[in-house]
This record gives sequence, C-alpha cells and structure tokens, in this order.
Amino acid sequence: MWSHAQLAAASDAVAAALGQAGVRGGDRVLIVGENCAALLALLFGVAQRDAWAVIVNARLSAREIDAVAEHCNPRRMLFLADISAEAAAHAQRQVADELLEIPGIGRASMSARNEQCLPEPVHDDPALQVAALIYTSGTTGDPKGVMLTHRNLLFIARLSSALRKLQPRDRVYGVLPISHVYGLASVSLGTLFGGASLVLEPRFSAAGMLAALTEGGVTMLQGVPSMYAKLVDLIEAGGVAVDTSRLRACFVGGAPLDPELKARVEKVLGVTLHNGYGLTEASPTISHTRLNAPRTDCAVGSVLPGVEIRIVDVRDPARREAAAGEPGELWVRGPNVMRGYYRNPAATARVIDAQGWLDTGDLARRDADGTLFIVGRTKELIIRSGFNVYPPEVEAVLNSYPGVTHSAVVGRAVPGNEEVVAFVELKPGTVATPADIAAYLRSRLAPYKQPAEIRVLPSLPVAANGKVLKHRLAGIATQRHSAGE
Repeated sequence: MWSHAQLAAASDAVAAALGQAGVRGGDRVLIVGENCAALLALLFGVAQRDAWAVIVNARLSAREIDAVAEHCNPRRMLFLADISAEAAAHAQRQVADELLEIPGIGRASMSARNEQCLPEPVHDDPALQVAALIYTSGTTGDPKGVMLTHRNLLFIARLSSALRKLQPRDRVYGVLPISHVYGLASVSLGTLFGGASLVLEPRFSAAGMLAALTEGGVTMLQGVPSMYAKLVDLIEAGGVAVDTSRLRACFVGGAPLDPELKARVEKVLGVTLHNGYGLTEASPTISHTRLNAPRTDCAVGSVLPGVEIRIVDVRDPARREAAAGEPGELWVRGPNVMRGYYRNPAATARVIDAQGWLDTGDLARRDADGTLFIVGRTKELIIRSGFNVYPPEVEAVLNSYPGVTHSAVVGRAVPGNEEVVAFVELKPGTVATPADIAAYLRSRLAPYKQPAEIRVLPSLPVAANGKVLKHRLAGIATQRHSAGE
C-alpha cells in the first residue's frame, strides 16, 4: 500500500531519471504496462518533464504497439516488464535493455534513446500543454492519437471527485485500464484528486471484483456494463447474498446501459447504479446522474458544470438544433474537449468546428428538465426500409432475455436496404438457440427492428476497457453474409 506522499516522491525520482535519460519537454514517452502504482509514477514523472505520456495496454499486439510508436515517434519507450508478462515480451522485442528505477515501487525496462524524435513546443498554458496521448480506434478501427491537455484531465479529475463526493476514507476500485481515458481521468486522477484510496487491479475478473467488494473494503465501483453483467452473473449463480454494506456508490459508463442490467445490479448490490456518458475526445465525461438525484431509467444524467451541449438535426445541412425532445447529433464544448488528433489536422477539423464545438458522433435527446439520453451513434444508426433503428434499443430488449449476459447489434448492407444483425453472449450454463431468442423478440420489437440474423458467440470481442468492438462484429457479419453462411 502506497501513501500519496510516497507516490509523489516516486514520481519526482522518475522525472529526474527521465531527465538523465535525455527526455525533454515536448518529447513523447511511450509507456507499456497495466494498472499498478508504478504506472501512475511513470505518468506523473513524464508530466513533470513537460513530456507527453503515451499510455498503451500491454495486452495490445505487437502490430498495434508498433503502429502507435511509428505514429508518435517517442523519445523513449518504457515497459513495466516486472509487472506484466506481456510488457516483458514487448520489451524484449524492442531490445529495451536499460533500466529505470521507480524507488520503492519497482522498475521499468527502457528502450534506447531515439535521436530522431523531435520535441513538440512546450506551453505554460495548461489548456495547450499536452499531458497524455491516448490512442483510440473509435467505431472504425482506425486509431487516432487524442491529445489531452493538463486542463482537460484536471477539469475531469476535479469534477469526478466532487460529483462522486469522494472522501479520504473511500476506497475506489481501479480495474478500468489507465491506458483508456475513463480509467485515467475519472477513476485514477479523480480518486487521487479527492484524497481517496485507489485499489488498482491490472485485469478484470468477476471473482476479483467480488473479492474487492466483500474482502477489500471497496466503497465505490466504476466500470462498464459488461463488467457489472459478469459480476451479477457470478453472484446470482452462487445463490448466496453477499455483504455489500461498505459499498456506497456504483457508476457505469463507456457503453449503453439497459434497464434489465441496471435493475439486476441494484437488486444484488443494494445501491443505485449511476449512469454516465463521455468519449475519449472529451476526457471523457460529458454527463452523469447525480448521487442526490438517482434515476430509475437509463438516462445519462445532467451535463457537467462548465460544459455546453447542442443537439443538432442530422437532416439539416445548416446544423440547426433539433426540436425540443427530438433526437439529434450531440455536439459538446468545454474545458474537457481535446486539443485535437495528433498529426492529423484533417481529422481534427472534421470533428471540431471553428467555434470549438466537438461533434461526438452520438445521437441524443434531452428532456425538458435537461436530462440527457443517448439513443445511439450516428455511424451505427441502421436505416431499415426507411425507418431508423437504434442499436441500444434492440440490445436492451436482447439483454432482457433471461439467458443473455450482453449483446451487440450492428447493421449490414443488403441490396437497396440495411438489415439488423445481433450477436449475443449467454450466461454460463444457459442453453438458447437463435430461434429461441428471435421468438422472444417478436412481441417486443416492431418488425423493422427485428434482427435478420442472431449469432450466439462464446464471448463478444472486447477491448481492454470492456467495450465491445463493434467494428469487428460488423466485419464478421458482412464477411459471413458475403460467403453465403
């Protein structure tokens, strides 16, 4: 267990060691690892050098890590080889044979100095100085480096701490990867900002999360829907009530939440499951429900203080706002909006306009009281026979089937139309056929929303942060359809 003071001292030592290793302000430093105190010490040490931390999960493939390194051209690469076997393998492949000591915590393997690395300008203004470069594939699978500034991250850290009402006695479960912005800004930085304890876990397992609840004294959980689904499956399968008396709050984000899962989590854990919404380009949080205003629906709550939103009519080329209560494309502006995509000004210009509004690519509607609901993604919207089909709606009904843990719905182009394809993952020990599930849906969805095909998979493909990789599923649906399967 590490105190805040010990972490600060280790970060100071890392900063000094990085200076001796030739790291300058504006350099990129690529860090390959998994959740642990050493990763935070490296992150803070890089920031003290005015360098950019490029954090990637060790579970990425060699191809994926090499693509990030080629794009950002780091001065040094650090690998937490003593903590992660995957990081050790990447270190060996990169011939990272120098060592960087992290006093009291461990050490990192370090690659040779890259003399071809040119530093970016250093800014005194925290709104301009980049702190972290987070690579995201979004819905297309095309990775882009999101430049998040010190202001971006600290704005979210401060609000995350305040809106969760963190106290020093809180123990927050940190299993969401720090290499993803939810785990970095909201969970890790927000918890430390609030003076609470951060219980870091390198990889998710339902058993590990349950142990943290029952034995580790965790008072607050943050996760994605698939994590909560697997936790509740495990608890329900045991048939024994668990002691969650120390748990005072749960938050979910990163993917759509359906009413069935929300109800199950709240019944089993005995606390409200608070929903939120964000994206990497917004550091990530845009809205979430408040502790003093729990909701029974799956709204993503109120917009954060200091953040503005617009809901734009997608059919209007002038981008005028949609009628009150009607769905439209969500645009956001505020201190949380990224500086841009690294070395990709064209992509930046496509999503951030001259007035600083970020096009989230998500479809939303807003109630009269300002409560925000996410209804889907612009790129994932399925137009079936002229009707709009929002995947989260279909997924919510699929997830209400007694044997389904979670699901994902994608569109597939067919001549002159588009059809709905559903992928589902079943609870352990459940037997259900696509025909069983299709029969269940017939009375619960309009005909144009019915999946043309349902595929049962042993598990849905997910990223390290638990989000379903829909672009992979869309590719599977298209390939198998083309092959006539």
